[in-house]
Amino acid sequence: MRKGVRVRTIIIGAGVGGLSTAALLARDGHDVLVLEKNKELGGRARIWRKDGFLFDMGPSWYLMPEIFDHFFANFGRKTEDFYKLTRLDPSYRIFFPDEVIDISANLEDNMELFERLEENGADKLSQYLSQAKVKYEYLLDGLMYEDLAGLRSMFSPRLMAAGWKLSILSNIDKLTKKYFDSERARKILQYSIVFLGGNPKNTPALYSMISHIDFNLGVWYPLGGLGEIVKALQRLTEDHGGRIELGKEVTEIEVVDRKAVGVRSSDDFFEADAVVSNADYAHTEIDLLEKEFQTYPRDYWEKKTIAPSAFVMYLGLAKKIENLTHHNVILDHDWIRHFEQIFEKPSWPDEPAYYLCCPSKMDSSVAPPDCENIFVTVPISPGVEDTPTIREAYYDKMVTHMEKVLSTPIRDSIIAKRIYTLNDFSHDYNAYKGTAVGLTHTFSQSAFFRPRHKSKKVKNLYYTGQYTHPGIGVPMALISSEIVAGLIKKDFPAGT
Repeated sequence: MRKGVRVRTIIIGAGVGGLSTAALLARDGHDVLVLEKNKELGGRARIWRKDGFLFDMGPSWYLMPEIFDHFFANFGRKTEDFYKLTRLDPSYRIFFPDEVIDISANLEDNMELFERLEENGADKLSQYLSQAKVKYEYLLDGLMYEDLAGLRSMFSPRLMAAGWKLSILSNIDKLTKKYFDSERARKILQYSIVFLGGNPKNTPALYSMISHIDFNLGVWYPLGGLGEIVKALQRLTEDHGGRIELGKEVTEIEVVDRKAVGVRSSDDFFEADAVVSNADYAHTEIDLLEKEFQTYPRDYWEKKTIAPSAFVMYLGLAKKIENLTHHNVILDHDWIRHFEQIFEKPSWPDEPAYYLCCPSKMDSSVAPPDCENIFVTVPISPGVEDTPTIREAYYDKMVTHMEKVLSTPIRDSIIAKRIYTLNDFSHDYNAYKGTAVGLTHTFSQSAFFRPRHKSKKVKNLYYTGQYTHPGIGVPMALISSEIVAGLIKKDFPAGT
């Protein structure tokens, strides 16, 4: 690269990780080009419009608002410059077989709930949330924004000192049993682990910090849906001179002398001084790089615990459903068997726990008048068979179950419908085994054990997104991008 020439940076994938990295690098003076294989921005955070309905196709929970504030502050902006946030109350609703429980935005109400669930439940919840807060604040104060790469970071004095505080050798199941006797209380605190692609028995106890996020920091919603975040990232990228091209699938990263010199699509070649991949990590390594340049070849991924895929239904209803709130969790059956059918005996779950989002309860922009926007997600094992026949049969099964739980007919009111599952994740996102979110957060797949932000085999190849530290979720993808932008800034100090 000639002195005085702007760094030409190619970013593969216009998901949250790709767009946020693009915005940061464009701000730093890079000549940024984002190449996206699909016709829409957002990756898993895309939106789908149909007959007056607007569906968030992936992320639907807005948590950790301070992470968004931190990101936008990099540009001298505030979250409210881009969208309006509303705190949800109730935060979410849980349907058990014999009762419906609301998790309130008011902590005192939740204390009363846990006092009802078991003796001294309020005190136990207070103690549990206290340790969760300690974990969250300790991680947020530095570690979450650090590039935890390799043994040096693993044995850093700060991280080793944090070990006892973060309960890294225990798991969520053991931790909740330490505090609570009530199975129902434990399930309330454990279910959010599913959104990390995990199982309470193999997810480190440090992720109990999610309960602090839920109960203390609150569950929020950006009016217009999570797609508003994508719009904000697009705006920041383009305002700083970055460019985005849709319908451009990268088919190869060309490497010369251990340096990425550009990327190829089906009909073009794009020169680069640096390459950042927000595409599926396994796909990038296995399919876009020659074997000698793969830090993580195929056998690495075959040994990993891959996070669940999902059976997703986007349903537009020509009527209102009275007993739903914005976020709803259906725990109508024994979830132990469901976890077994995801992680131990891969199969389509016969009695699943699942999530149902109904944003039209408080956002009139996502559905026509007197209609309901419903987004249903059933975690399923990655790599199981997916055929049209299986899809339709499972769709019928799930609609029937929803009608039972909600005590109202649904089928005849459906006027917009889309099913999205394994083969779609594989086709649209090149997702390994059709995973919905990447790698689970087991002990051996968290922090410094996650795939690196920077390739060990290619000098100027970087990675962002949910596979890297700190992990799964939109806030985590924003943090990952800040880490990557920092690494690139060290390698290309002035962006020119």
